[in-house]
Amino acid sequence: MIAEHPAASAPADPAPRRFTSAEYHAMIAAGIFQEDERIELIAGEIVQMSPIGSGHAGCVNRLNRRLTRGLGEQGLVAVQNPIALELSSEPQPDLAVLRPRADDYGQSHPEAKDILLVIEVAETSLGYDREVKIPLYARAGIPEAWLVRLTDRCIEVYRDPAATGYQSMQTFRTGTLSPLAFPDLALTVETILG
Repeated sequence: MIAEHPAASAPADPAPRRFTSAEYHAMIAAGIFQEDERIELIAGEIVQMSPIGSGHAGCVNRLNRRLTRGLGEQGLVAVQNPIALELSSEPQPDLAVLRPRADDYGQSHPEAKDILLVIEVAETSLGYDREVKIPLYARAGIPEAWLVRLTDRCIEVYRDPAATGYQSMQTFRTGTLSPLAFPDLALTVETILG
């Protein structure tokens, strides 16, 4: 009787290769990705981001202008720049409001402790933003996240982060929003949506 090797009887399911932020940066430095390639590192996986449509771009531009003007020197608005979360995630939110820092984050990407608000604008990426990125922001402890749903003409506001996700979510179709960190800064839903 011939004994069967245990590995031969039950083939293992292949597991995806996950990357750390350091490995991801090494690949970027080695030129593996094109400079203008729209990718981000999420939980160790390199994810191709959706193309940016004109409605999406216009909303990001409106928010950038209003936040920058309203915050002045109180906060730094980063547009589609990486943020460093966990050891293996570097998402690129559409906007992030950061604590001011003398180097404007030229020495290192902002981390969760530096981030006061993240905003994702969803035109074709609603499921991904809501099911992957918003929970990632909550696990990292980012105090507030907004999800601008262009197609549905509303804004979801997430607060009270926990390991299981944000504990509070409100949907706004009209009215005024103010970031937790800047209660005097008022933005109307209608202005954000355009």
